Amino acid sequence: MAPIPGSGLAKGLAVTLRTMTRKSVTEQYPDALPDLPPRTRGVIGLFEENCTVCMLCARECPDWCIYIDSHKETVPAAAPGGRERSRNVLDRFAIDFSLCMYCGICIEVCPFDALFWSPEFEYAETDIRELTHERDKLREWMWTVPAPPALDLRAEEPKELAAARKSAEKLAAARAAEAAEAAPAADRVEPGEGEA
Repeated sequence: MAPIPGSGLAKGLAVTLRTMTRKSVTEQYPDALPDLPPRTRGVIGLFEENCTVCMLCARECPDWCIYIDSHKETVPAAAPGGRERSRNVLDRFAIDFSLCMYCGICIEVCPFDALFWSPEFEYAETDIRELTHERDKLREWMWTVPAPPALDLRAEEPKELAAARKSAEKLAAARAAEAAEAAPAADRVEPGEGEA
């Protein structure tokens, strides 16, 4: 069946009339902050402790807006007879947000979860050179990253949290044992000391 001539025009006018009858809503932005969705892409935060200077984020960035400098440091052997290791130490981590297109590739490719999305979006500057955020500024953004939502109430605890809790319990037990050993030693009286 052939379309009726002018039906497209009628549909377009219907959409226009529906839109014209709706009341417009004005956001009072500076006075009232917008209610953003939880996965809003605002600014990128850096969790420096997880960064191994693998350079994946800088290599995969299509805008080349991530700048990383590092140096190698020799770590002494952990056990006698072992060999020394070398590791990368982060000197500079900067993101130029005047170039960034907020694609999220750097966050996706980071194998050690060092980069996160923060919902913060109010970081406009009057000078474009101030939009290059160094690692200290990126670390400040890290504390605004919301906690990830729980996947399932019946799901088991993440392995990282279980390992952290287990090591904290071991450390607390070791400290309690040291305190218990120190307390009776102070209360004990050596023979000959208490005799007059």
